[in-house]
Amino acid sequence: MLQAINLRKSYNSLEVLKGIDLTIQRAEIVSIVGSSGAGKSTLLHILGTLDEPDAGEVLFDGQNITNLGRTALARFRNRHIGFVFQFHNLLPEFTAIENVCLPAYLADRSENEVRVRARELLGLLNLDHRVDHKPSEMSGGEQQRVSVARALINSPEIIFADEPSGNLDSKNAQELHELFFWLRKEFGQTFVIVTHNDTLAQMADRTIVMRDGHIIEG
Repeated sequence: MLQAINLRKSYNSLEVLKGIDLTIQRAEIVSIVGSSGAGKSTLLHILGTLDEPDAGEVLFDGQNITNLGRTALARFRNRHIGFVFQFHNLLPEFTAIENVCLPAYLADRSENEVRVRARELLGLLNLDHRVDHKPSEMSGGEQQRVSVARALINSPEIIFADEPSGNLDSKNAQELHELFFWLRKEFGQTFVIVTHNDTLAQMADRTIVMRDGHIIEG
C-alpha cells in the first residue's frame, strides 16, 4: 500500500535520512525503533506527508504523492491518513466530540453524519461518558483515546503514530497498544508506529530498526 523509494532528507548540513527504501502492506502493524537521532520521526513525517524529502518518492497505492501540490496534498492527508502523537494535540477549548469531528468538517462532510460517527467511535473506545468533556477534564489515557478516535473519523487507510504511549503510565500504555491491534482486527487498520516501548515494538508484525539515517533491520 505504501512504498518509500530512496528517501533522503537533510537539515542544513545534517543528513538525517540517507536513502530509505520501505514497503508497508495493507493491515500491517509496523514499529520503527532506534536511538534518538536515528531519523525515525523524520521518516514518519515524510511518509505521512507532514514533511517533504529532499530526494526520493513516496507511493500510495501506486500514486506518487510526493509530487502533489500543497492543496492536493492537504486534501489527500485529510482523507487517507490519520495521526496519533505523544502529547495528544487536542484543542483545549473543545470537547471530546468536537475534537474528534474537526478533521471530518475539514473534509466537508455533513455535521449530522460526522457527529453520529464521532459518537460511535467514542463509544467503541469506551468514552461515552466523556463525549462532552474537555481535555482538562480527562485522564492522559482518555485524552489519547480521543486522539485515536479523531485519527479514525475519516476512515483513513493508514495511521501514523509517533511515540503514542510515551506520555502514558504502563497500564494506559498497554491498553493503547491492545487498542491498535483490536482496530486492525475489526477494521483492517494499518499502523506505522515510532516507539521506544519495547513491548509495543515486539507486538508489531514487523519491527524496523534505524541507525544513523539507515534502515539496518526489518
